Amino acid sequence: MTAVRSPLLAPFSVRSFRFQWPADLATSWAFEMEVLILGWYVLVESGSVMMLVIYGALQYSGSVLSPLLGVASDRLGCRRLMLITRGIYAALALAMTMLAATGVLTPAIVLVLASIGGVLRPSDLMLRNALIAQTLPSGMLIGALGLSRTTYDSARIAGALAGVGLLGAFGMVPAYAVITVMYVLSFLLTLGVAGRPGSHEAPRLSPLRDLHDAVLQVWRTPEVFGAMSVAFIVNFFSYPFVLGLLPYIAREIYGVDQFSLGVLGASFSAGALIGSTLLGSNRISLGAGRSMLIFACVWFVLTFAFGRVTSMAGGVAILALVGLAQSLCITPLAAVMLRGAHEEFLSRVMGMRILAIMGLPLGLLVSGPVIDAIGFTATSTVYSIAGLCITVFVAVRWRAVLWSKSAKANRSS
Repeated sequence: MTAVRSPLLAPFSVRSFRFQWPADLATSWAFEMEVLILGWYVLVESGSVMMLVIYGALQYSGSVLSPLLGVASDRLGCRRLMLITRGIYAALALAMTMLAATGVLTPAIVLVLASIGGVLRPSDLMLRNALIAQTLPSGMLIGALGLSRTTYDSARIAGALAGVGLLGAFGMVPAYAVITVMYVLSFLLTLGVAGRPGSHEAPRLSPLRDLHDAVLQVWRTPEVFGAMSVAFIVNFFSYPFVLGLLPYIAREIYGVDQFSLGVLGASFSAGALIGSTLLGSNRISLGAGRSMLIFACVWFVLTFAFGRVTSMAGGVAILALVGLAQSLCITPLAAVMLRGAHEEFLSRVMGMRILAIMGLPLGLLVSGPVIDAIGFTATSTVYSIAGLCITVFVAVRWRAVLWSKSAKANRSS
């Protein structure tokens, strides 16, 4: 077999990754189409920004259960659990299609179904990363994680534009029919993914003891705990402005329609896609720990600037830069945690990492009343300055394991 010369294509020399990448791509596209279509639907039908932030928060509510799903992944196997969850996504999408087709869909029903999907959705990233760590050589880890991230970033471009385009042109039913097909395709492709079998047949301690051991693993590994802290910080203080609040920004700040909302989402993801591609080609040599910290700070500076822009053109430009910064922060963050964790704890530690996503619904829920009280610009200022200060504290507190060039977090292999 001819060796793959390009670092960008090297992970595709592994058969499992050739199935996992398109499976993740189809899932990510469906996720993104759902979030934007239903976010716009809830905002228009209810006329309430609080309903919008509640919907956005529900998408990530399951992050609180992700450590337990990490335990389940270790016992059942990542591949098996991924097949189960992606089958459920397809069933929920089919239910939404049928409800829309019969004319009984309401914002309340959307919130109920979103709460079901939200229990599982945050753990999809955990399963993707754990499978990559299990099936690819260590030297390919950063590149493979970067390529995996492109499935999410490209989905925010294709899904944003295609999702709102389908909704505007054809309505809810055709849009959700497409989403259902995407989930079914993802399930079928996942059948070709490899992965270590679960340990459900071996003598094991209780699930709670497994979870306790995972907590200790994070707590007692400084680089893992530091990365976990950064993950929570960016989810609480930064992500609300580019995810849950984006429909509000489009409609209330820029005064634009759903197509322009898609353009805003796509601009963020275009920048993120560039960052993921750079990481996939191994062109960023800062080290994973340093990259995580530097670009977290850049991200907050850009969020501060984004809060002061009142034009659509300016928002598109800054969102592209925000996307680039977040990609160069979040993917190295995952690499820091995967390298720092012991092999037997991979799924559980990544489950703990997904727990940090709880910062996003919390940040969204806080932002709603704060925006009502002091306005969008003041809220973005408070969030960005607080996030920047806490990130600098993390960098100083764990500088030996996250900033030092010789630290494990910054090694190239």
